[in-house]
Amino acid sequence: MPGPPRLIELPNGTPVWLVTRYDDVHQVLSDPRFERAPVHAPDTPPIVDSPSLLDSRDSIGRQDGDAHLRLRRAVGRAFTPRAVEHMRPWVAGVVDQLLDGLVVQGPPADLVTDYALPLPCRVIHRLLAVDDVPIEQLFHWAEHAFAGATATPEEGDRARCELTDFTTALIAERRKDPGDDLVSSVVRATDHEGGISEATLVNLISTMIVGGHDTTMTMLSNSLLYLLTEQDKAWARLGSDEQAAEVLTERLLHLIPLGDREERPGHVLAATTDILLGGVMIRTGDFVTTDHVAANRDPAAFPGDPHDHDNLFTPLPKPSLAFGAGRHYCLGTWLARAELQLALHRLATRLPSLRLTITADDLVWRHGTVTRSPLHLPATW
Repeated sequence: MPGPPRLIELPNGTPVWLVTRYDDVHQVLSDPRFERAPVHAPDTPPIVDSPSLLDSRDSIGRQDGDAHLRLRRAVGRAFTPRAVEHMRPWVAGVVDQLLDGLVVQGPPADLVTDYALPLPCRVIHRLLAVDDVPIEQLFHWAEHAFAGATATPEEGDRARCELTDFTTALIAERRKDPGDDLVSSVVRATDHEGGISEATLVNLISTMIVGGHDTTMTMLSNSLLYLLTEQDKAWARLGSDEQAAEVLTERLLHLIPLGDREERPGHVLAATTDILLGGVMIRTGDFVTTDHVAANRDPAAFPGDPHDHDNLFTPLPKPSLAFGAGRHYCLGTWLARAELQLALHRLATRLPSLRLTITADDLVWRHGTVTRSPLHLPATW
């Protein structure tokens, strides 16, 4: 149950204030007096023993102030709601191509390997113009680029080196011969901006290459599992009402976490001055971490049963924290929303009798990464 900030210890013994209430989490994410960079300074012991790209000191999520603003300016224009609206027709085209393949192939099908995985991969292929990279390679890189603290290091080190080498060569190629793709745009913008290190640029592009499909694949797979096992009435409405599908998509993003909190704690920030937070005085230099899952379940912010059918099709009373808030709000959120909404609505429209052929108890899950979803979803119709 969400409550006032309380002191806990991270796995390495570092004391940190755990923030769980919606208003408190929103304050931490929005208040510039809480900073990320001091936590990851070169002379500071690592807070999280994780090889994930997201935990690198070069990650955009670890930057503050002007450094963070420069990076967001370099890539942000490509992911505005208006920019994503222009992408919707060709994203819908990708969805329809995959659905045509499912129908022609006929049942049975695997909703992960035949739908949830190839959809965002094809979108990223077109957006970044990396069509020569096989989907299997993207998936392999993502599994290791977003590895958690429990992952084995050897194969992961090789995969992350491969991804870094590929991205470094890709950046050099697009500098020499730019196109109208997102990588060329970001490289031009960062070079024009100045003050952005090559390591930071490589991390940013690498994260776009693998993160652009991992998040959407995870959310789509988990949403299909939830709807087809627990919300059969919602499935029928999802296919018949596009507006309802938009509201349901936002509810699913809010309701279903991307990963295990045990595998990846929330971002750790440092207070740069004394700050009153939820009735507790956080002192200068204290660390805080946020639990977005608990905050999204806070009954003070989101009353009622979130699994109730009517609630699933009722707009959220407050913005979800699924993609963060404030200055570090996830850049790809609008594209992820569009992909998820189109994928769910059009699948439910084309295959209204879709059902899984195994129970939730028989599922095999992906483990060892910062996201969590089923490896396979065998289904028929």
